[in-house]
Amino acid sequence: MALFTRKRKSSGTASDKTLTANRGSRPTALRVFTILLYLVAVVFLILVEIGNISNKPVIRDTWFFRISMANVIPESVPNAVFINSIARTIGLHDFYQVGLWDFCEGYDNEGITDCSNPKLLYWFNPVEILLNELLAGASIALPQEAIDALDLVKLASRWMFAFFLAGACLSFLCIFFAPMGFSSKPRWSHRRKRIFLRQLPITILTLLAALCTIAATVIATVMFIIFKNALSSQTAVNIEGRLGTQMFAFMWIAAGATLIGFLMQIGTCCGICCCSGKRKAERKGELDSTRTAEKEEVPVVAAR
Repeated sequence: MALFTRKRKSSGTASDKTLTANRGSRPTALRVFTILLYLVAVVFLILVEIGNISNKPVIRDTWFFRISMANVIPESVPNAVFINSIARTIGLHDFYQVGLWDFCEGYDNEGITDCSNPKLLYWFNPVEILLNELLAGASIALPQEAIDALDLVKLASRWMFAFFLAGACLSFLCIFFAPMGFSSKPRWSHRRKRIFLRQLPITILTLLAALCTIAATVIATVMFIIFKNALSSQTAVNIEGRLGTQMFAFMWIAAGATLIGFLMQIGTCCGICCCSGKRKAERKGELDSTRTAEKEEVPVVAAR
């Protein structure tokens, strides 16, 4: 008579395969969604960048701010129509609209007639434009408050330009690198070193893309709303300021997309950091209990 042992076989292989399949499909969906998210951000940032640089469809309608001077003299003033027609004949255009690189001018019945040359770190100076066109290069003495305001507009415009350009470049990089932040492995299986080697740099990249895009969008929104309110407060002349709805929609969509992308990355990174240690301890306990159960031997008697 011989005595031999047989180990118990663990069950539940089908459920393990189902969990593995679910773990694999979820990161794939997140990667695809992240790619689409940053593609949307890049496309709309490009539209912001090229807005108002030429008289072409979509581009000519994408501007930050538009000054309408078709009826600069209020109708309540005697001979207002005649004076406005004289202003047009000596060089004053009906409207001036501002983009990131330049400004365009034109007439209401003709559309855009000319755009300035695109300029790096461009900033909109309405005083200089009006003096060059209307007064043939003449100069006037501006109060110190106006000079300080123009200096602030110049500084804010240059920061806005730099942030939009950086945001577009960083968002383009996020198309390729951000999907790498989602792993098909469960959170408890990640080591902390891997978090710093892969998750943290990607999270920083998405953070910089979101910061640059949102900062540029906020600067543009605040600055041109102040422009609009300043023009509305002038009662002596009839100058209308309008915000570019299309441009504002493009830049806020891009800002929202980069923000969502960053929140997804920070959520993944923080989830791994918080859960890896706890889940590792729990998993270790589960594995120990499983191994103990598997080592239990069942005696079987067999006759020779």
